[in-house]
Amino acid sequence: MQQKLVIFITLFMMHYIYAQALKLPSHVIHIHGEKHFDKVTIQKVLGVKTKSIFAFWKKDVPRIEDKLIPTLEATLESFYDSEGFYDATFKIKETNTTVDIMITEKKPVVVTNIHIESDYAIKSFVLSKKGSIFRAKDFIATKSAIIEDLLNKGYCSYQLDTKAYVDLDKHQVDLNYVLKKGGVCTFGKANIKGLKTIDKDVILSRVRTKEGERFDPKKVKETYNGIYALNSFDSVKVNVDRKIFNVVPIDISLSEVEDAYHFEGGIGYDTYIGARVHASLIKKNFFGNAQQAGIKFSWSQREQLAVGEYYKPALFSLFGYGIDFGTKFGYSNLEYKGFQEEKGFGKFYVEHNEGGIKLRGGFAIENIKISLIDNLKKNEVLTQAVNEGSFLLFYPYVDVVYDARDDKLNPKYGYYLAASLEYGVPYKPNATSYTKILLEGRLIHTFDKLTLATVTKIGVVDKSSKELPESKLYFAGGSFSNRAYGFNTIGVITSSTSDSIAGASSMLNVSLEADYPLWGNLYGAVFTDNTMLNEASYDFSGDIITSAGIGVRYLTPIGPFKFDVGFNVNKPSQYGISFQIGQSF
Repeated sequence: MQQKLVIFITLFMMHYIYAQALKLPSHVIHIHGEKHFDKVTIQKVLGVKTKSIFAFWKKDVPRIEDKLIPTLEATLESFYDSEGFYDATFKIKETNTTVDIMITEKKPVVVTNIHIESDYAIKSFVLSKKGSIFRAKDFIATKSAIIEDLLNKGYCSYQLDTKAYVDLDKHQVDLNYVLKKGGVCTFGKANIKGLKTIDKDVILSRVRTKEGERFDPKKVKETYNGIYALNSFDSVKVNVDRKIFNVVPIDISLSEVEDAYHFEGGIGYDTYIGARVHASLIKKNFFGNAQQAGIKFSWSQREQLAVGEYYKPALFSLFGYGIDFGTKFGYSNLEYKGFQEEKGFGKFYVEHNEGGIKLRGGFAIENIKISLIDNLKKNEVLTQAVNEGSFLLFYPYVDVVYDARDDKLNPKYGYYLAASLEYGVPYKPNATSYTKILLEGRLIHTFDKLTLATVTKIGVVDKSSKELPESKLYFAGGSFSNRAYGFNTIGVITSSTSDSIAGASSMLNVSLEADYPLWGNLYGAVFTDNTMLNEASYDFSGDIITSAGIGVRYLTPIGPFKFDVGFNVNKPSQYGISFQIGQSF
C-alpha cells in the first residue's frame, strides 16, 4: 500500500507540535537498588521519559512528569508483585527538582511444585518451571494458551481449573492444573439479524462456519472478516457464545451502513509516480445486496488515471461456494523510462475468496498506444528497440493466490504463493497471440527478534510475433522489485550496470531481507535485490543487476512505515530511495 510522504511528514509535525503544547512540568528521576530488572525496564513501567534515539547530541536525563509522582509507589508494588517479589519495599524522596527511588527487592516467591491432572496434553503450555520465580503473567498466559489450543482443536466444552497456592511466609507457590477436555464441538446453523436491503444469501456466502463441521475459531474470524469486507455495514457482530449439546450456533448481528457515500481526496507523493493529486467517490451498498460502485481519478506528471468500478458479491453459487462479480474500466496515460503508454481498458471477472485462498478469472480488452518520449524519438537504436503503434488486445486471465502469512502488512511467519496467467486471443489474422505468466513466492520466518524474508518472482512472455505493446513485457525497479532503481525503470539488462528501455520476455527477481528491532517501534533492515531481464522467452541466463541497501521501519497502527535506500553494488552512483506503508514480503 503506497503512502504519501507529505501526509507522513504532516502527521509527524502535528504530533510534535501537540506534544510540545502538552508538555508538563517534570522532575529528574534517579532509581537505585534494582537487581533482577534493569533500569530501562523499571523506567518504562513508571512512564519515565528519556532522550530519543534520534537526539544523540543530547544528554540522557530521565524525567518523570509531576502528575505521575503520587502513583510511583503503587505502580512499583503492582509491578514487583506481578514478578513474584511480594516483599519488595520502596523509599521515595522528592525535592523541588528530583525524585530518588531506593528499591529493596528482598526474597522472591519460587515455584516449588506443579501438579497436572488432565486428559489432554498441556505440559508444553505451562510457562512456569519448578524452581523459577513465580510470575503472575506467566500463570495467566498458560491458562490462555491451554484454552486457545483446546478451541483450535474443537473442544469448546472443556472444564479447566487452575490455581496458584501462594505461601508468603515460605516464599513458595504450588501450581495446580486440572482439565477435562470434554467432547468435540461442531458448528450449528447461522442466525442472521439486522438485514434490510441485503439478501441473506449474500451473508451466507461469507459464512465459513459450515453446519456440522468441527468448531474452529479461525473460521469464526474469517466469517467476521468476510462480512466486514463487504463494506456495507456500520456494525458486524459474530457471536459463538451459545452451546447446545456441543453444537455451537453462529449468531450474526448486522447494522447496514447509513452514510453510504465515501469521498476521499488529497495531494501527496508516491514513489512510483511522484507528486500527485487524487480523488475517489464510492457508493456502498449500491442498490442493495452489498453491491459497490465507485470512480477514481488521479493526476501526476508521470500518470493520468480515471477508473470506474462495480462489484457484486454472491452473483451465483458454485458447489456451495459464493462467486462474486466485478468490472473495472477506464483510461490511463503512464510514462515509462523511454516511452509513453496510453490505454483505454475494460475488465470483467468472477472470483472467490476464502481463508488464504483467492481465485479470480475473467477477460479484458485493452486499446493501447505506445509512443517514444519526445526527446528519444531521434535515436534510431531506441526507436528500433521499442515497438511503437496502436494495439487492440483481448485476453482471458486467471489469478491464484494462497496467503499463509500471519499478517498481511507486517508478517513475521508464513509464506505466500501467487500465479497469474493471461492469453492474448488471436481474434483476427493480424492480432497478437501471446501468453504471459507470472509466479511469485514469499517465505518469512522470525528467529527470536530477527525476521528473515525472501521473495522470488519469475515471469515469461511467450509471443507469436513482435506485434506486442512494450508495456505488456516485463520491467523492474521499485519497492517490490529492485530498490536501487525507480518503479519500472529497468528494461532488458545488458550488463551488471546497464539496461535498455525495452521490455523483457523473461524476468527473474530474488530479494532477501533481514529486519531487527533497534529501539521501541523502530526497526533496522538490510536487503539485497537481484534482477535478471532477458529479451528472449524462457531464457534466464542473462546478466544480473544486484543491489544492496539499508532501511528503517517504524511501526504504526496501520502497518510499518518503510524507508529504504538501495545501491547498485557494481555502480554505487546508481541508487534509489523508496518508502511505503507495509512490508515488501
